[in-house]
Amino acid sequence: MYPADFRYTKDHEWIRLEGAVGTVGITDYAQQQLGDVVFVELPKPGARVKAGESFGTIESVKAVSELFSPVSGEVAEVNASLADSPEAVNRDPHGAAWLVKIRVSDAKEMTALMDSAAYQVYIAEKAKETPA
Repeated sequence: MYPADFRYTKDHEWIRLEGAVGTVGITDYAQQQLGDVVFVELPKPGARVKAGESFGTIESVKAVSELFSPVSGEVAEVNASLADSPEAVNRDPHGAAWLVKIRVSDAKEMTALMDSAAYQVYIAEKAKETPA
């Protein structure tokens, strides 16, 4: 469910590093919490992002949520297909519905992120805190 080669944030974003570029998206847990995604606002390529800071928003039928960058760097690419098909986030949050690709400025920031096992423990704890 949560790919082992990804790293995860407490804000439910994931990143997969390939060389100096990290592909970023939201987790399956996040898309389930959001419900039906209707709009995604992403930065333009070339924008600077900082670890832990907002880089865009994702809107569902329930709410608008901020998207937070797992690492610092420069946006190399955005997933333009989400402008026409934001609902893809609900269908394939760990694959085709990635959000941005970031040219990472400090790969050491990756060590602050959770691996798949730690993230699954984290969301299990969150589930216990949230009344059904």
